[in-house]
Amino acid sequence: MKYGLIIILPLLGTTIGSFFVFFLKNKMSENIQKIMSGFASGVMLAASIWSLLIPAIELSNDLKPFDWLPSTIGLSAGVIILILIDKLVYLLNKTKERNNNSLMTLAVTIHNIPEGMAIGVALASLLLNNEYITYTSVLTLTLGITIQNIPEGAIVSLALKARGKKKITSFLIGVLTGIVEPIAIILTLLFSKTVSNFLPYLLAFASGAMIYVIVEELIPDANDGKTKIATISLTIGFIIMMILDVMLG
Repeated sequence: MKYGLIIILPLLGTTIGSFFVFFLKNKMSENIQKIMSGFASGVMLAASIWSLLIPAIELSNDLKPFDWLPSTIGLSAGVIILILIDKLVYLLNKTKERNNNSLMTLAVTIHNIPEGMAIGVALASLLLNNEYITYTSVLTLTLGITIQNIPEGAIVSLALKARGKKKITSFLIGVLTGIVEPIAIILTLLFSKTVSNFLPYLLAFASGAMIYVIVEELIPDANDGKTKIATISLTIGFIIMMILDVMLG
């Protein structure tokens, strides 16, 4: 049951965000969006360090003096893959109408895949009885991604409604962008035994993907340079998740 909760939570976040289409006009309040994006940044940053990167490093202890190598390779690969995904979306955008909502929906969906993989890798490590991964650390990572999915789902659905689609259609499409996350989690779990020897690389890969999303998407969305809301909410999110991980991990 508790593992099922981890699988379904990210989709729940997207669903909650998409549901805003029924009672908001065309966009979410900017301050609320900044607070949520900032808080999610802090939570995901803490999770990427304590739930993914540190366990990856600790799993490589027997490789000394090259125990840093798997984490370096994995983290770099995570960032590079996300850069390539963004380049692909950009190239597709050059051939389509500007502000095409179908392209935005595709981009959000694609970006949700590595987020699902990150949870899947962490959960797989837990199920393989990895001593450096706890249920709390996996839940922490999942909560960060879930919070981040709320404004993401709202943005997709509200943008579709603004382009003339019915509310129910906009809502359903928004939810569909999040379905890839539980699918990615389950697929990662199915192959967990096969990739058990590569867990340090995969955990670091997931960390790199998370850090890319934080720096490239969440922080720019939250911080307009005019207020400190994003900085404060990021700090609060980071501290809360740090305390939870240290106390309960």
